[in-house]
Amino acid sequence: MIELVAADIGGTHARFALAAIAPDGAIALGEVLTLRTDDYPGLPAAWRAFADHIGRPLPGAAAIAIAASLHGGLIRMTNNDWTVDQHTLAAELAVDRLTLVNDFAAVAHAVAHAGSDLLPALSGPDRPLPATGTVSVIGPGTGLGTASFHRFAGGYHVQDAEGGHIAFGPLDDVEDAILAHLRRRHARVSVERVVSGPGLAAIYETLAARERRSISPMPDRILWERGIAGEDALAVAAIERFCMILGSVAGDFALAHGADAVVIAGGLGLRLRQILPASRFAERFCDKGRYQAYMATLPVRLITHPQPGLYGAAAAFAGEHAIIPAQRA
Repeated sequence: MIELVAADIGGTHARFALAAIAPDGAIALGEVLTLRTDDYPGLPAAWRAFADHIGRPLPGAAAIAIAASLHGGLIRMTNNDWTVDQHTLAAELAVDRLTLVNDFAAVAHAVAHAGSDLLPALSGPDRPLPATGTVSVIGPGTGLGTASFHRFAGGYHVQDAEGGHIAFGPLDDVEDAILAHLRRRHARVSVERVVSGPGLAAIYETLAARERRSISPMPDRILWERGIAGEDALAVAAIERFCMILGSVAGDFALAHGADAVVIAGGLGLRLRQILPASRFAERFCDKGRYQAYMATLPVRLITHPQPGLYGAAAAFAGEHAIIPAQRA
């Protein structure tokens, strides 16, 4: 049994838990501590806060998922002021073995390990993820995370990506208007400007302008809550449009990856669990011209693991250190 610290470092929150990896690769997570990144000057300070919370020396191994590109030695977080030096971090945390992984690559690791009970169907054929082949993983949240993994006999390989930064491609006049609306704020409109938590406001504002309706600004969280609860008809319409665009984007990535299946992840994926199947998500996912019939053969599932970043970081550690991977979460 190997014990380690698993961490999932995002722009707003840093999550920590002790993880245990059994000889067969099975992973168990302990109690999760969630800290606000604004309350700490950097990762080492948050690490010490977790150690104080645990009340005993931390293990000498760590697996850390970070919401940033890991290319180059110095990692600069995109949504907070933290920087992480990959060359000195192990010494700063006093660990002997350290695995660093992109946060959404960690989610892909979690998907690769998850059992079918954690992967309910959203659309397409209701069958498990393939034993061999490529799986696209797309997750709307604060931004838009993308990754893929390829399964082969005896293992799998995760490929992280920054797909949220590809350009947004509208498909009808409503989406042309959304793009025009966002172009007044941004020189370049990436897809995560629309397919993300903050993106709902741009959709909402565009729909209101098209209907010549006056609206009051509100926090993204309130807008999502009102739309999901059905309390605001315009917010409901904005969420339907969000689901349509998410379907288009997920289908684009499936084509680009040559995918055999797709998994939706991210905080918004979970919040939309009941809404996506009844929306036009599946229609837009399959609407790929000459490839429409092929797209209809792809299962689309949702990962419901409560902490995929932490679980996936530990899974990445297990793979990097040649621990036999488990097949189920």
